[in-house]
Amino acid sequence: MDNITPQDLPDDAVVLDVREPEEWAAGHAPNAVHIPLADVPARVDELPDPSTDGPLPVTCRSGGRSSRAVQWLQAQGYEVVNVDGGMKAWSAAGKQVVSDAGEPQVI
Repeated sequence: MDNITPQDLPDDAVVLDVREPEEWAAGHAPNAVHIPLADVPARVDELPDPSTDGPLPVTCRSGGRSSRAVQWLQAQGYEVVNVDGGMKAWSAAGKQVVSDAGEPQVI
């Protein structure tokens, strides 16, 4: 499985966030697409087209759920990459975190 660090992603990267709704609400990457892990198989038609931007980065809180999503998506033929360390690493790297409810909370 391929990994990428948050530092290696552009600030405006489109990422797939597979965390639960309450985690998403606490804060997420600005251009993230939210599909909880359990919903990914039924909602693959909502994934951004990776053919235009290269592999689609997939994130969760710390990298566990996103690695499972990456393995499943790769088995289905999708070009995806795991964000090493998840949103915890994203935030620690100083990347922007936004929240639909105002100020982002602790990731």
